Amino acid sequence: MTVDVSRGGLLVTLAIFSVIIYELRTVLDFIGIELPLIPYMAGVFILAGVTVWFITLKGGWRTDTESDEPT
Repeated sequence: MTVDVSRGGLLVTLAIFSVIIYELRTVLDFIGIELPLIPYMAGVFILAGVTVWFITLKGGWRTDTESDEPT
């Protein structure tokens, strides 16, 4: 089984997910629940590392630019 994902798609997905989590942290801070920034950053880096490890384990990156469909 291979994971059909491009590096750019993965990076964009991680960036969007990280911004959403950061904004959730900001909202919680606004209502009075303070969360430290360091565990948040560590969580994002751990998520990125686990994702890259999983993709490498399942077959690697999609590197070809050719489509499977004949033109």
